[in-house]
Amino acid sequence: MLVGWVAGRTLPHFVHAGCQNLVGTLRRLMADGRYAPSPTGALHVGNLRTALLAWCFARSTGSRFRLRVDDLDPADARPDLEAAQLRDLAAIGLDWDQPVVHQSERRHAHDTAIASLEAMGRTYECWCTRREIREAPRAPHGPPGAYPGTCRRLGEAERAANRASGRPAALRLDALGEEVVVHDRLRGEVRGVVDDLVLRRNDGIPSYNLATVVDDAAAGVEEVVRADDLLDTTPRQALLARLLDLPVPAYAHVPLVVGPDGKRLAKRHGAVSLAELTPVGVGPMELRAEMAASVGLCEPGEHVALDELLERFDPDRLPTEPWTWEAPP
Repeated sequence: MLVGWVAGRTLPHFVHAGCQNLVGTLRRLMADGRYAPSPTGALHVGNLRTALLAWCFARSTGSRFRLRVDDLDPADARPDLEAAQLRDLAAIGLDWDQPVVHQSERRHAHDTAIASLEAMGRTYECWCTRREIREAPRAPHGPPGAYPGTCRRLGEAERAANRASGRPAALRLDALGEEVVVHDRLRGEVRGVVDDLVLRRNDGIPSYNLATVVDDAAAGVEEVVRADDLLDTTPRQALLARLLDLPVPAYAHVPLVVGPDGKRLAKRHGAVSLAELTPVGVGPMELRAEMAASVGLCEPGEHVALDELLERFDPDRLPTEPWTWEAPP
């Protein structure tokens, strides 16, 4: 009875104070997930493996699985690549709950969130170039590449001069050097001092960090499963969610797929996309079997139906080391 009641999505109405711990546990066990590719290239084996794992996290608990197209920059987004990405995801057997959301159609929501941060007095204009940021002394206690707060320290005369020059400004969050701690399903405690990240680029386009926080919350995403190269962004996004009074999702950062050289998978490693692999004998089902075997869901060469993969799926047994992909000859 309890399982059916939770599956009916009536959990928010369960408010008895003595059962708060149970509510929290059930939410973690039944967390809506998502996958959010950018339509700027073909999905490679690493992307597809992450998508498969994100789908398993959600579907194994009977939760919804959302698909979002991260097309923030219209100049880079290509509808043909988006269509190919959706075909590849469907080809390996993944399904998702409609509708597919496009970030480019949610600009008003992004701008509204930025306006809220401006009203809090937590933003400032920034005219720094990438080169200037690279050459500036690193912010105290900040991670490599952290913004050192150069434009935060400008006086009004300097700001006025920069505005008068016509040089476009980005908008940054004044993070106040806050240290944020989040828990990752695979990595444990993740702690980071948040730097003054960009909220809006100098061309007017909202930043990835801002948009993904706003859009995940709007879609009801409760658990973000993505590759662990994005682990360092997690404290930033958790801080933004808190400032915007949005729920902070649970996180699970899965290991990357790398080439034989140990570097992140890319075209230089040979056949890495489904379109390239199918002609050499690695079709959608063969690739799915290889990806499933790489995380211990089946034996090498074993073909397992998706429903059985879900029965076997155990997040606590997932590997945390990168998987090396060797393209077929």
